[in-house]
Amino acid sequence: MKINLAIVGIEGLPNKYGGFETLASYLAKYLSNEFNITVYCSSTDLGASDQHFEDIHLKYIGYSSHGWQGVLYDVLSLNDALKYNDVVFFLGFGAGPYFPLLSKKNKSKIVLNFGGLDWQRSKWNKITRKVIQSFEAMMVKNVEWVVADNKRIAEYIQSTYHKKPIEISYGGDQVKRLEITEELLKEYPFLNQPYACVVCRIQADNNVEMILHAFSKSTFQLIMIGNWDASAFGKKCLMKYKGFANLHLVNAIYDETKLNQIRSNCSIYIHGHSAGGTNPSLIEAMHLGLNIFAYTSGYNEITTQGLAKYFNSDIELLKLLEHFNDKQPNDLAVKMQRYAEHNYTWEKISAKYKDLFLKLYHQNNGA
Repeated sequence: MKINLAIVGIEGLPNKYGGFETLASYLAKYLSNEFNITVYCSSTDLGASDQHFEDIHLKYIGYSSHGWQGVLYDVLSLNDALKYNDVVFFLGFGAGPYFPLLSKKNKSKIVLNFGGLDWQRSKWNKITRKVIQSFEAMMVKNVEWVVADNKRIAEYIQSTYHKKPIEISYGGDQVKRLEITEELLKEYPFLNQPYACVVCRIQADNNVEMILHAFSKSTFQLIMIGNWDASAFGKKCLMKYKGFANLHLVNAIYDETKLNQIRSNCSIYIHGHSAGGTNPSLIEAMHLGLNIFAYTSGYNEITTQGLAKYFNSDIELLKLLEHFNDKQPNDLAVKMQRYAEHNYTWEKISAKYKDLFLKLYHQNNGA
């Protein structure tokens, strides 16, 4: 008999948003033979056209997973999931106030992964940060099983809440190294010369302005791919930097083939994320064997095993660019790729989650 597993807290599937959605999609792929999987989705964000995604069931809640509606969306999803499932994997922090109200039996069904320290993100004001931090505390204190995707996050959980988490990272082996096609070259003619690439959400804590300012002082070509129109910050950056001939600010690309062509062939991958734990986009860059310049965050150094080049300011990034020589083989990139191939594969990550979900189930059912 299959165990009923629910995944709660994401926008939904198919994945069109971010790291948690990617994690959910690959858990669904690798675990569907042994679990009956239900993924909760926002009909407001995605529509409610499909009842299944591959071998898993999609269940829709009629609120957005973002903004103030996200709290209600997460609470309603979690409440429904606990009624019908043996194990509930909760991602994020939105249902924080609901966790203390849960029965002991329901608390024992939950595996929590709240991601990174979202309350540290510079995009939030002081009040919002305190609210998010309080949500995090309410969740961690009221469940037994907490997953940390990075050693630094694990240390934070242990020191703050005196609870030992399970460390499980992300996979990235879904990315493919592809040659640039003539069709793509017509769309982006600058791809026929050395260029740097950034793929991220356009928000302040990803150091978007720092990266753009550094490249505006350089002649090195940069393509930055993200959701420029999603916020006032993104629109401001777009207006400020779109006039530079070497800066190519491209809206989010959801076509994986096109995205892989662009990333695969960049001379440098720039990773500016400052908040959170292990970022999936960084792991994907490692799998592609790219030269990586990463922001000094503590998390990024752990993910890359200290093998990338690091910067803490636009001046430091500019110096890295000035000293970069794409004619020289990069042994560090090769070492990072090998590390990723050994540690950051979806098969291995899913196997760790499978063991965790089974352990929780057998603990609750006396097996």
